[in-house]
Amino acid sequence: MILIIDCGSQKTPYIEQCIDEFMDFETVAILSFTENDLIGKKGVVISGAPLLITEMDITPYLQKIKWIKNTSLPVLGICFGHQLIGLTFGAYGSRMKEDRDWQTIEIFEPCTLFDKLPTEVEMMEDHCESISIPAGFTLVASSDACVNEAMQHKELPLFGVQFHPEVSGNHGRVLFENYVSLCEKIQD
Repeated sequence: MILIIDCGSQKTPYIEQCIDEFMDFETVAILSFTENDLIGKKGVVISGAPLLITEMDITPYLQKIKWIKNTSLPVLGICFGHQLIGLTFGAYGSRMKEDRDWQTIEIFEPCTLFDKLPTEVEMMEDHCESISIPAGFTLVASSDACVNEAMQHKELPLFGVQFHPEVSGNHGRVLFENYVSLCEKIQD
């Protein structure tokens, strides 16, 4: 079972649909999340949120996910979830031009999430902020609109994507299928 931590995104039901194609899931709201919710899970997806990291105190959110620094569970952060992962490891956030459209994402580093996908994929964006590449992470993919479109930790099974695979059609579904396959491999 995969845990989906819902940070308040209207797209969370689409994450649930994508995961449900490949594995059972459970969803919990981030502010009611506890580490006990991780027991028996094979992976964790952290959703997007209608929040701006540059305009609010995100300390309560960072406190809720500080466990990721020591986890062996595969974690996928999407948009706000991606930003939280980065900030937990020392990245900084910045405002950028609003992007709420399809972008061509160029994948230039090997990454399990992008197995079976071409080196350029169209993915849907919905953000006006981005993060730097935190220490210990590799930049995996970029677009003309955002440098850090995808990253992975060099040692832990942590992945972040700035775009929204849950609303990006078949390429997004392949990304989720790859993520679920990784969860099954690591836990077997």
